[in-house]
Amino acid sequence: MKKNFFKTLTALGCATLMTVPVLFSGCTSKSDKVVYVYNWGEYIDPDVLESFTEETGIKVIYDEYETNEIMYPKVEAGAAEYDVICPSDYMIQKMIENDLLQEINMANIPNSKNIGAQYWQSSQEFDPGNKYSVPYCWGTVGILYNKTKVDEPIDSWSVLWDEKYKGEILMQNSVRDAFMVALKLNGNSMNTLDDEELEAAKDKLIEQKPLVQAYVVDQVRDKMIGNEAAIGVIYSGEAIYTQRENADLEYVIPKEGTNVWIDSWVIPKNAKNKENAEAFINYMCKPEIALKNFDFITYSTPNEAARALIEDEDIRNSEIAFPDLSKYKDLETFHYLGEDGDQKYADLWKQVKSE
Repeated sequence: MKKNFFKTLTALGCATLMTVPVLFSGCTSKSDKVVYVYNWGEYIDPDVLESFTEETGIKVIYDEYETNEIMYPKVEAGAAEYDVICPSDYMIQKMIENDLLQEINMANIPNSKNIGAQYWQSSQEFDPGNKYSVPYCWGTVGILYNKTKVDEPIDSWSVLWDEKYKGEILMQNSVRDAFMVALKLNGNSMNTLDDEELEAAKDKLIEQKPLVQAYVVDQVRDKMIGNEAAIGVIYSGEAIYTQRENADLEYVIPKEGTNVWIDSWVIPKNAKNKENAEAFINYMCKPEIALKNFDFITYSTPNEAARALIEDEDIRNSEIAFPDLSKYKDLETFHYLGEDGDQKYADLWKQVKSE
């Protein structure tokens, strides 16, 4: 679940570089060999887009979004007709249930064979039968801590409530992620709709609030690299990057469990260039291309053939990038909880933030 947001929109093969939120303005293709892609910011190597065009002759019109919740209403309203999108697990479930996606013809994506069986199996939680999505990136959410500021072993979400780290704690400014931490600490499912469990989690987050330096998204990475905080909740892909920049940082998956997420390619119902979209997804599944993207964005690839190409043995066997999930308990994937469930979480999050 990518969180960075590089606020540019690139139309490869066109002369104009546009800025968000203008969509496709001043850049139209005279060829029918085009594919419109909507993806998280900084979530693909730009060279890959260029090489795709060189190999296939298909121009890429590329747009970026910051969150699933920003992406969804644009797609639902048909504000722009995208051919390929990369939502997260629970959002794919929501889009399927609301008839916003079309089935992918897997015969046109032979490179999907490179995706590991465990990722197809996990995807069935939100895409039964694997009809609508092809895994692109995956990862965990955990604790990143600075070993020069933390002098004890970290293995629990409870450290985020430790008074001695007051003002040194970074929390995700995200309702589902924040509640996941509190719910897991309380021994509950991160997909619960039980009012008592949610109230207890809300109270836990309010209790923690005086200890929190900031509720942030991208800044967790930057602040931890800059030694501006001791502990932060972070996505595993960001953790890999931070360790490259600051050797004092360590990442752990808490013993109470966490979120294991998958971002996948999908094709909207109103896509006009379905075959081009499938060609794009197939290209993303090529081992050397998946490796190139992994090297650029540092988010774990489900492409086992690409992983085998990683030359650095420490990275190839990294417990951050490729953890043995059988070693951990109470791992879950976010589910779409319905409009009422989404509103329930949103209302409770407002209470936390307003205290």
